Amino acid sequence: MAVRVINGGAIFRLSAASPPFAASRCCLHQHRTVQFHSSLRFSILRRCHYQLRFGYGGPAIRRLSAQSLVDMVVEELELLRQRGGIRASNRLELKSSEEIIGNKSGKLVLQKGLLLEFKKDPERVLLAVAQKPDGKKNWMVSDQNGVMTSIKPQQVTFIVPGANNFDHTEIADFIQRAQDNLDPALLEFAWIELVEKNESITVEDLAKMIFGSAEPLESYCAHLLLSKDDIYFTALETKGSSYVYGPRSGVQVEELVRRKHAKEVAEKEFEEFVKLLKSARDMPSNEKPPKSIWTSEEDYSMRIMSLKAYALDDCRSEDEKRTAGMILRAMGLAKTSAAAVNLLINIGYFPVHVNLDLLKLNIRTDHPEEILTAAESILSELPDLDKVDRKDLTHLKVYAIDVDEADELDDALSATRLQDGRIKIWIHVADPTSLVEAGTMIDKEALKRGTSVFLPTATYPMFPERLAMEGMSLKQGKHCKAVTVSVILHSDGSIAEYSVENSIIKPTYMLTYESASELLHLNLEEEIELRLLSEAAGLRLQWRRQQGSVDTSTIETRIKVSNPDDPEPLIKLYVENQADPAMQLVFEMMILCGEVIATFGSLEKIPLPYRGQPQSNIDTSAFAHLPEGPVRSSAIVKIMRAAEIDFRKPIRHGILGLPGYVQFTSPIRRYLDLLAHYQVGLQASAWVSLGVHVGDEVKVRVEEACPRDDILTLKEVLTS
Repeated sequence: MAVRVINGGAIFRLSAASPPFAASRCCLHQHRTVQFHSSLRFSILRRCHYQLRFGYGGPAIRRLSAQSLVDMVVEELELLRQRGGIRASNRLELKSSEEIIGNKSGKLVLQKGLLLEFKKDPERVLLAVAQKPDGKKNWMVSDQNGVMTSIKPQQVTFIVPGANNFDHTEIADFIQRAQDNLDPALLEFAWIELVEKNESITVEDLAKMIFGSAEPLESYCAHLLLSKDDIYFTALETKGSSYVYGPRSGVQVEELVRRKHAKEVAEKEFEEFVKLLKSARDMPSNEKPPKSIWTSEEDYSMRIMSLKAYALDDCRSEDEKRTAGMILRAMGLAKTSAAAVNLLINIGYFPVHVNLDLLKLNIRTDHPEEILTAAESILSELPDLDKVDRKDLTHLKVYAIDVDEADELDDALSATRLQDGRIKIWIHVADPTSLVEAGTMIDKEALKRGTSVFLPTATYPMFPERLAMEGMSLKQGKHCKAVTVSVILHSDGSIAEYSVENSIIKPTYMLTYESASELLHLNLEEEIELRLLSEAAGLRLQWRRQQGSVDTSTIETRIKVSNPDDPEPLIKLYVENQADPAMQLVFEMMILCGEVIATFGSLEKIPLPYRGQPQSNIDTSAFAHLPEGPVRSSAIVKIMRAAEIDFRKPIRHGILGLPGYVQFTSPIRRYLDLLAHYQVGLQASAWVSLGVHVGDEVKVRVEEACPRDDILTLKEVLTS
């Protein structure tokens, strides 16, 4: 509870714990009204206020009864009388809003010696003394900093009443005395007095009401209280430097007090957050707090997410931008995405060498827990949906050739020479569809990802890592499920015969490109199969060139970082020449497989992702002045048109020199390849009439089609 002695009465009110407008009022009548000088009156008000006021933290130290309060005030007044500090005055009579506004319609007139307040810029107001006119309308003023400035009349926000011949050298002292006397609680007392009568008030009247005087200092103090108040009073009218204020309603004040308290709480939480940021920033790199600390609390998480979005130039709302800007400003940083990135690195949220593109593209780096659980369930059972239809090819020598750090091995090769001299090739492709059916949870997750992502710092697989590496990948010396494309070549490199079937293989060698090239160079008799593969690759390359293919072999670089989180990571650079014999061998066999699948799909009328690329009438002779090899190839690649995909029928791939092509050899790391596997391996069980054998054709009729559920209902058509 608080109390205010004012104009011969005392006002008691409950503190912020109860709405201020619900205060009770008790008048302690005295025989006459007294008026105090401002500084002395403050002492009385403050004694009463701080001894009786209740705050958010609970009651004050002690309570005073109304009678003890009166005794205290009388005692204080007696001391003031002895010092000659009291003068009698008439009771202040407040005028209505209409009367006050009508009296404040005069035009602003400036003259030398006036003490005034003016707006220096949108953020600052200053006190100054008018010195002399500057042109027809402007005035030269000397401000509180001793600076002479020319101002326009509309910049004036307040003229201090009664300060007509003010010395500008006394402005600083005047401001200090005003600040010493400011007590926002006085506004609340005045509001309680005025809200019941719904009366308006001017600055001078408020000065008389709470200070007992409208002298320049008291009037300026009243102006400061009102101009900075956003709770109790609102400006009803402003004309020049004259203001009329009215008390807000009790409901409005209660809501504004609530908002102010909420704002103060939010500001305190923000300050604590900034302190935590600064503390984390200043810690050694090996002592940074865990990333989870920034997401454990909702407020922290929201601010960090706003800062992250700002760092990635991906703010979805103005609130995110505003929050990030506040954080950067509080940390003394520029409002730039680079500053946000560095801050997130310095607090340990981002790794030192963060890959921003990974975040900007929203690449999925982890699999959800339910996907990992489903993958483990598959690994524990290792089903084979095509077990009864697999051909045993474990007698073949099988070469798997890839880069040395490959995590997912999804293709391998075999070859032999037939008695008629032709070469037969087997292209074995890992069979993930034997474990994962279309439309299942794991398949849908792979579809969302689209591909495995290979970065210098890490690999983010399309399938869960253990499922891809232990369940799907080909392994040396192990029985592995595969889809095998076998091809017999004519002597000119064209396809003579082919087949596509499920198989079981047992990879013999896992070779890097370097080791495979070395074996080819050694020309060992015991590795005749590898030499046959190289010979077949040469025939295929020659045949494709005759079909108009364009040589696009270039030199490519790969970068691997083994310890990306270290401030000074170990970086390895690999240079790969696609014209290398082993790379050329694998390249040609993968292209051959794609041609066979396109031919098979066209013959069987299977919808597949047929890939084509127009040649754009490329005249390679225009690049004859460039050195043959990677330089010429790079120049040609730049003018090629984009690839196209048609799911209905094969389209010509002019760059490869093929009538049709389907990517098929990377189903573990590329979803379009996996889709082709689903289509090629599509099987269904059916009940048919007696006397029909495997391989017989059965005429059926479509009974029902549900595209959304991927269900097609067929019925056998019986013939008499």
